[in-house]
Amino acid sequence: MNSNRGKTHEKVLFATTALVATAGVAAADVTFGGYGRFGILYNDTAAGDSTDVTSRFRLQIDATAESDAGVVFGARARIQQNNSDEQQSINEGPDNVLGTADDFAENAGPAGTGINGVRFFARTGGFEVGVGNIFGALESMPGQYPIDLGLTGLGYDYTAFGGNGDAYSSGGNGAAGSNGVEVMYSAGDLSVHVSASDTNDRVAGYVAYTWSGWTFAVGGQDSDDAGDTEFTATAGGSFGIADVTLAFADNGTNGDRVVLAGRFDVGAATDVEVYVADQDGAGNDTGYGVDFNHDLGGGVSLRGGVAHRFNGDDRADMGVRFNF
Repeated sequence: MNSNRGKTHEKVLFATTALVATAGVAAADVTFGGYGRFGILYNDTAAGDSTDVTSRFRLQIDATAESDAGVVFGARARIQQNNSDEQQSINEGPDNVLGTADDFAENAGPAGTGINGVRFFARTGGFEVGVGNIFGALESMPGQYPIDLGLTGLGYDYTAFGGNGDAYSSGGNGAAGSNGVEVMYSAGDLSVHVSASDTNDRVAGYVAYTWSGWTFAVGGQDSDDAGDTEFTATAGGSFGIADVTLAFADNGTNGDRVVLAGRFDVGAATDVEVYVADQDGAGNDTGYGVDFNHDLGGGVSLRGGVAHRFNGDDRADMGVRFNF
């Protein structure tokens, strides 16, 4: 009898604890999502060619809470692992003796598994302020990523601004390490985004407007780095069977870049993407690529592509991606 009462008490205690925990979660909204991908990546460079397994796992965590005044506060973090990430190692320090006080941890390459720099934000209506690992105005500008070539992006030469600005970093602190801040506003067909960070004292922004199914955007940036993007413009929309984007960027000493990209369906579950791009000052000047994406259902797709890059390298990949 006493034993049964003890078990009943434990069940009630467990249920009460679960209820309190559930109530705490219900006060906010926490979502998990992301994707995994794996396949084969081929590289042909001046130094030789190689064929390797390529993979990535990304888990994204978004958490929000809403105040009584209706303002949404939130944060985004990612846990990501690429097959190319290097494991952390211990440097023996100046005395070259392992286990002494001057030892320190280091990564010889991109960071391995771990939580990246967090982006915090406050949002009300169409107005949002973000700090930390910011998205970056030029990185988020419509038309900068008109396609997603192959399984891995194959070098992203079809991105007009070429990464010469602040961007959300999946594997490190991103702009969080340099006091990034951004302001975003949208109303109907109009969107505006301004960002700033201590990296090269960057201040960037864009204005975009959608009209009759076409989106036009112009952006600019002030920076202490002569190789950062100074001006960029994009236009994208549909020509019947194809979605087309034309983009231009003045990337300072890194040269102007012009990109023409398109996507069109070749079946109920398959689409093809293509691009051609011209880069001033690049060894090869012109780059181009083509890919296919076949939807297998349930968030799973078979992807592959090939690209000839500005630097003369050839790159190809094929594999599977699944979203969750």
